[in-house]
Amino acid sequence: MAEYHGNVKVGGPAQTHELAQLMITKVAVGPMDNNAYLLRCRQTDEQVLIDAANDADTLLAVIGDGGLARIITTHRHQDHWEALAEVVARTSAPTVAGRHDAEGIGVPTDQYVDDGDHISVGNSSLRVIHLVGHTPGSIALVYDDPDGPPHVFTGDSLFPGGVGNTQGDAERFTSLVNDVETKLFGTLPDETWVYPGHGSDTTIGTERPHLPEWRERGW
Repeated sequence: MAEYHGNVKVGGPAQTHELAQLMITKVAVGPMDNNAYLLRCRQTDEQVLIDAANDADTLLAVIGDGGLARIITTHRHQDHWEALAEVVARTSAPTVAGRHDAEGIGVPTDQYVDDGDHISVGNSSLRVIHLVGHTPGSIALVYDDPDGPPHVFTGDSLFPGGVGNTQGDAERFTSLVNDVETKLFGTLPDETWVYPGHGSDTTIGTERPHLPEWRERGW
């Protein structure tokens, strides 16, 4: 398999990041170029989807015949759950979301999660980090790889080049940048791989030096 780089485009092939205990498959779906991630435990073959954003047929093709243990939605914005109802209908997978965003997601949430909770992916798990600002209940998900650096799925709270959109609201921006600095940059090493809700991947170390300029520009 080709080396993983995380650069995917709508209509193009998925990319799979092969870790020792977890397979991470990234696919882009339209019309807003959202990223969806399928995680598969290599020991149990249990699969978990992060953000059933759109294009249910594309997502179901990536899921394949392995079934789906659960679907996690990173936040309430509709472009991240447009295909959720159809994927749930066709897989019977339970839904997971941050407690403070669940009411804004157009499909009922079966499991509410809070800061510090863990979500299993077979024999592996994801640690929930609650980030306030892009939405009230956005969550990031950290896979603490026992065989390498951590991996974090940030939804729309952290991207290459900045934090998520806070619509020019200074209070929301301050909340988000504080949470990102404290809960992500303050706890994760530079080599941590970052998988955002849109666009290319990055690392904590690539973004860390730019925090002061993000604060200065206010977005």
